[in-house]
Amino acid sequence: MRWLAYVLLLIVSVGAQAEEVFLIPEFNPKPIYPSALSRAGIVGNVRVRFMVNADGSVSKIGILQSDHPDLAQATRVAIAQWRFKPWKVEGDKPAEQEVVAPMVFGLDAPSDTHQWLKALKCREVNEGLVNTSDTDWVDLPAFYYTRAYLSSGFFQKQMSSEQRLAMIAKLNRRVPTIARHCMNSPVSRFMTFVPADIRSLF
Repeated sequence: MRWLAYVLLLIVSVGAQAEEVFLIPEFNPKPIYPSALSRAGIVGNVRVRFMVNADGSVSKIGILQSDHPDLAQATRVAIAQWRFKPWKVEGDKPAEQEVVAPMVFGLDAPSDTHQWLKALKCREVNEGLVNTSDTDWVDLPAFYYTRAYLSSGFFQKQMSSEQRLAMIAKLNRRVPTIARHCMNSPVSRFMTFVPADIRSLF
């Protein structure tokens, strides 16, 4: 699944007299968005604190805030692999430097997703259906981007989390039915077979 992360490193001074080191990322893999949360449309933020050591390694990882425990764990696993350009501990340069990084987990979609989904024909969806196990149909672009559309900031502000997640859960349950309808009617639009309350938002 795609993962949207805005990683803003905020340097926290280790000591009043210590000189700050300009940290240069060398290896910073993105956290793996837990597939169960992505499929459910669960998005959220994590704030993590960690120390960057002079050898470039990372230690003392601590989660300051997380909207979901699985997002916290994904963040912790990724940051443990992070590496920065090493520096020499000399003069006032510290042996380690504290960093706070906010992470944003969301379903990423192009800006024209709304129009693409409205125009999407079943024959395009069917190409993915025939080449994918039915247990993975829920991850095909048509369904993923519908969840991403419903998870946009626009709908997060207009609907309660319960309403939005209930719509996504309904969509996920209907995936096999939508897939069968599309396979039987390749010239129809994908949106024709999406639950009516979701379709009304397009």
